[in-house]
Amino acid sequence: MRLIQGKGAVEPLGQLSPQDWMQAPETQKVLAALMADGAEARFVGGCVRDSVLKRPIKDVDIATHDTPDTVMELLERAGIRVIPTGLAHGTVTAVVGKAHYEITTLREDVETFGRHARVSFTDDWTADAARRDFTMNAMFADAQGRVYDPFNGLADLAAGQVRFVGDPMKRIDEDVLRLLRFFRFYAHYGRPPMDKTALVACRKLAPRLVELSGERVAGELIRLLQAADPAEALLVMKAEGVLTHVLPEGQELGRLKVLSWLESRGLVRSGIAPDPLRRLGAILRGDEAVIRGVGERLKLSAAQTARLVSIAAPKVAVVDALDALQARRALRRVGAETFRDLVLVAWADAKSRSGVTRSQETSRWIGLLDWADAWQPVELPVRGADCLELGVPRGPAIGQALGVVEAWWEERDYRPGRGECLERLRQAIKEGGAAAPP
Repeated sequence: MRLIQGKGAVEPLGQLSPQDWMQAPETQKVLAALMADGAEARFVGGCVRDSVLKRPIKDVDIATHDTPDTVMELLERAGIRVIPTGLAHGTVTAVVGKAHYEITTLREDVETFGRHARVSFTDDWTADAARRDFTMNAMFADAQGRVYDPFNGLADLAAGQVRFVGDPMKRIDEDVLRLLRFFRFYAHYGRPPMDKTALVACRKLAPRLVELSGERVAGELIRLLQAADPAEALLVMKAEGVLTHVLPEGQELGRLKVLSWLESRGLVRSGIAPDPLRRLGAILRGDEAVIRGVGERLKLSAAQTARLVSIAAPKVAVVDALDALQARRALRRVGAETFRDLVLVAWADAKSRSGVTRSQETSRWIGLLDWADAWQPVELPVRGADCLELGVPRGPAIGQALGVVEAWWEERDYRPGRGECLERLRQAIKEGGAAAPP
């Protein structure tokens, strides 16, 4: 048996409460495999951070002294499936059932260039922690839940301070994505005031954000917008000249703050929850071409871009829906999901500009949401085929005749059935002279 005691093995500074994810059979199986020959393995990063805060755990990352080849050998010996996800950087993924564990050999940077680095493997825990972005992400926990904290991440976490490991200028220069991560982590974990040294570095290095791909920028923005109240972080990004390099169209931050409040606390109803894409649409200012440009620049999917356009450059103004009939007309045009988006954003916009809440206005906004919840899609009971059967030649005359019937049907709140609509179609054809000669 090898007994490996790594360097930088400082005394633990804390103790995690019992964690279900640590005691899960899958986790225990992976740990047993990694430590079978006496090597040390510790949990690292987000799973430790979020366990300290008693937040849900998303991913479980593990660090070890062993090289990737040895790690794969140990896992395969234990009957665990292994995926060599990043061998050059010391990372493999262990798969047990549906659970995935990213396992990385302790490492230190030899040379950095952009988002990439040439690394060497080490057995020094502190050296490995020193290459991580923030102090709250540089904590380890061993199999017994003892927390090792070489850069005072526990204190920063308790104080709501998002602080870089080492010099912020150097850390961002190594990987400019860390600049956006700083604001994202502040939105989720921070409390004012922001770290001044970090802000200075972000301000100076913000022009380098153009080096990032649209996908990476979008990923950070979407994660930031998932925070309970993302507006504060974005306001600072705007004030420090950061937002202009990644999202200059993001101008409507006041209504974002109100929208976030409505989604998280102001409304308690089914179908209303924090939605980062809705929030992204809410902060954008511009016409349809501008908003489509945002979607293309951020490499969003066609569906995501279409939703942004529907929110930020709407074709229907829900504020004009003053009665049930007008609301149902709007609902038929855009659908319940888009209508709900538009109501929430318009409500947030009105409240952010007036600064007051009147019960009559609140009742009206809630009424619009009620209509969206109750909406059942309806389709015009007649089709182009009916026009052809009635002798209308192929071409624009069909659309004209159906348009007349649809306007008539809509004015009657979609109540007339197929028989009545067919009769109105015959009248429209007769009135328009669209029927083919006998």
